[in-house]
Amino acid sequence: MPAAAAVAAGQCIARLLDPASSKCFTYLSSSGSNQHSIYFPHQKYKLSALSMNGCQGDSTLPVETIETRTLPSTATLALAMDRLNGSVYKLKFDSPPSSSGIIRIQVPIEQGMEAIEWLHAQNPILPRFFFSGRRKAHSSDIFIDYTNGNGNGNGSWCNSVGNHLVSVAGIGAAVYFRHFRPFAFDDWKSIKRFLSKSCPLIRAYGAIRFDARADISSEWEAFGSFYFMVPQVEFDELDGSSVLASYVAWDDALSWTWRKAIDSLQATLEQVSFCVVKLKKEVPKTSTLGNILHTPSEEQWHAAVNKALQIIRRKASPLTKVVLARSSRMYTANAIDPLAWLACLQGEGENSYQFCLQPPDAPAFIGNTPEQLFHRNQLNISSEALAGTRARCRSSALEL
Repeated sequence: MPAAAAVAAGQCIARLLDPASSKCFTYLSSSGSNQHSIYFPHQKYKLSALSMNGCQGDSTLPVETIETRTLPSTATLALAMDRLNGSVYKLKFDSPPSSSGIIRIQVPIEQGMEAIEWLHAQNPILPRFFFSGRRKAHSSDIFIDYTNGNGNGNGSWCNSVGNHLVSVAGIGAAVYFRHFRPFAFDDWKSIKRFLSKSCPLIRAYGAIRFDARADISSEWEAFGSFYFMVPQVEFDELDGSSVLASYVAWDDALSWTWRKAIDSLQATLEQVSFCVVKLKKEVPKTSTLGNILHTPSEEQWHAAVNKALQIIRRKASPLTKVVLARSSRMYTANAIDPLAWLACLQGEGENSYQFCLQPPDAPAFIGNTPEQLFHRNQLNISSEALAGTRARCRSSALEL
């Protein structure tokens, strides 16, 4: 599941905050895992128009309209933007009879382009997200078979331009889902009411906190206990081609009408750029200022390890395994572009999953992890062997 990538990868966290000067504050936390996620600073971002929080709706009532509309394909991103803008403009005068719903309008593009480069060109529109699968061929790594599923006879283009979704990026929120209490089944139903098997490309991307009952630190406040979003504008990177899509979501019961949704989408589309340049996948040049503060210190770290071992060795110990973590705090001389850093990680970790999630008024949360928790395709579920530890067997033969 793409949304699970952010949940499964939080072993190394960093945040860069912009103090009074031009310096950036960096916070890193790491454990024994090779996974890592990085927090970035508040910068001068443009916020997309407001939208509705789907968690405030009636989770027992499905939305009345869920539809995917496919427009004729174009050769370039610029032509796709023109076609999409024209289609959204016509929607103003063609409101549906239903009081709630979500519609995806997509334009196939013959031109191939990387989703992370498209997202970087939209900087700094918030909220935004990016998810990418592994670059190498794995049987269960492709996000989804890229079929239309709208039932209107416009799906034939999929087989001709590519049928595998490699990476996806989005900006703005047609509808988002966020709360400060722990994620519950009703929240899942609130998200699911905007999804449909007949439109498999309409998806919500986001993340859930590991422990929503613990105190939340300031850098995570904007994420809440969970944050998911269906974007207003989405760019899908396929094998050798791409797709540009927009979403309209409305629910009169939440005072978010069709007209408000269209006006909000148009405001976001006005900020979208079709001038995309190649990203240099190089480590951003910066330097640290002053000493790095480690928490716990080396002495405290050794003490914590010894204490954990003592507890584990006790009879009937409640502990069998402990993963200790350490944070590192530093100042950098200049701000670091989170997408540039993520592109660098993407270049180094072709056999990994990359993600970026940034709600409004929040720093960016990025990560690069080689591990897949599970992959579901309808009723089929597959998983990979993850790194772990267990007690030794009596012989090597039994261990094998």
